[in-house]
Amino acid sequence: AQRSAIQVECSTIGPASDSPESVAKLIQAGVAVFRINFSHGTLADHERRVAIIRDTAHALGKPTAILGDLQGPKIRVGELEHPITLERGQEVLFHQSSAFTSEISNLKSEIAHLPSDHPDLATEVLPGHRVLINDGAVRLLAVDREPGDPAGVLRCRVTVGGLVSSRKGINLPDSDVQASAITDQDWQHVEWAVAHNLDFLALSFVRKPEEVIELRKALMGMCPVDLSEGGTGSSPASGVVHPRPHAHQASHDHTSRIPIIAKIEKPQALDRIDEILEAADGIMVARGDLGVEMDLAEVPLVQKRLISKCDEFGKPCIVATQMLESMIESPSPTRAEVSDVANAILDGADAVMLSAETAIGKYPVVAVETMRRVIAAAERKLADTITAPSPGARLIKSRYRTAALAHGAWHVARDIGAKLIACWSQEGGTARYLSQTGPNIPIIAYSSDIRQVRRMSLLRGVTPRHMPLAESTGGTGGSSASDVATKPYDPSSPPQLGLTLSEWNARVELDLLTLGLVIPGDPIILVAGKPLGTKGATCSLAVHYTGNRHTGYMRS
Repeated sequence: AQRSAIQVECSTIGPASDSPESVAKLIQAGVAVFRINFSHGTLADHERRVAIIRDTAHALGKPTAILGDLQGPKIRVGELEHPITLERGQEVLFHQSSAFTSEISNLKSEIAHLPSDHPDLATEVLPGHRVLINDGAVRLLAVDREPGDPAGVLRCRVTVGGLVSSRKGINLPDSDVQASAITDQDWQHVEWAVAHNLDFLALSFVRKPEEVIELRKALMGMCPVDLSEGGTGSSPASGVVHPRPHAHQASHDHTSRIPIIAKIEKPQALDRIDEILEAADGIMVARGDLGVEMDLAEVPLVQKRLISKCDEFGKPCIVATQMLESMIESPSPTRAEVSDVANAILDGADAVMLSAETAIGKYPVVAVETMRRVIAAAERKLADTITAPSPGARLIKSRYRTAALAHGAWHVARDIGAKLIACWSQEGGTARYLSQTGPNIPIIAYSSDIRQVRRMSLLRGVTPRHMPLAESTGGTGGSSASDVATKPYDPSSPPQLGLTLSEWNARVELDLLTLGLVIPGDPIILVAGKPLGTKGATCSLAVHYTGNRHTGYMRS
């Protein structure tokens, strides 16, 4: 069925939603991208969930992407014997340790002792710096490093008390933390993501473009790609190659590296956001840590700025964190949460994401259905207000042929009252340009590469369709119109000859009629190039009236 103009809901899969039945309900309710959170669960858990998502999506005939979210250098309280309640004015000593050891537990005094997994906490946090625990619910102020302790113990004083339990996050908004954006554990998860053919990787706590470039270089080594115009990647950029050997580099036949979503949750990233957007394939506005690291009142303004920046660069923007937080426990959201989701959509977000609501919440399917209703209402408002969509400023300056063709397609569609735009987008480039132009009619994008079909799920207003290439008959397409194939893409299969444009036109027409998106006589816009299946070949636009064998590419 037709996807909405602000296309997608991202949903985090977890214990509350990882059965085949739950995944099927979530996909049918509107989820187009599932998030695997590497911060929780084992690789065995993730492997089982990936298999369930792939099998269920295939059975339903709905391309569904999987985003792997790398944990990054999240600083946490170590393992505690039991939760500790800190009181205002109390002194706390942070010890460099991953757990509450016997040595720490033997330190009996009025001073609280907490383990931390960050080895440089005592050297990077200076007197007067804030130390925030559990998203800022518990607040401390650094006093000094404990004298005479070679292991490095940080002394703090509690300014806002509260309960502290094992593995709660620690934020250091005033400190210059030097931890690498990609930890050794993250590299293991990157290799696992490549081996299991995940569709996106989210890089956490990005502060500078070099961190994105480092991951990109490694991914290009694991799954090489030609980044010329027409693909889904960004321009090549220089950077440091991570020296870690990659076990899967030679053993996987990937034709494109996994796109990178940079998570913006550190204030330092805002100072170099243009460079980060150049390096990444999209961004996620991760409002949880961002709201702790900076003044909470500034977060809505930062969100608007980041959405606008993504529009300028022609990159997708995901808005995440606490969108329907109350639905973890309640079947109904608050009015403020509904307004939050709607405003993200009205501002131009490409996707909105649910986290704990679907991972551990009591009502995961209801949360997705609620968000879908809010999206639909906001889209109706957008449809009334959009008059002349335009591609982002960076795309206009690029003078890319396909970007200009996508812009022209909207004007033609408006002038003839087209029902939709159908395009061949082998590696997602044409679909991306059409999406960035922002037409308020559906975009149906076809590709023979199932991986790119899944990745196009993140593009606003795009309904991706898998259409394997069949050997051309050289005719007008009449005999091949019924050959709308559904078998999965097999990268080991021998190369096939591309369809002629007339054959593709016929197959598209039948597909759209079968889906109920058009009726005979409806005008549609077709965007494609010769030969079909070749990256960067898009060079033409045609107007077709369904059922008319003398329009569009039918006579090509």
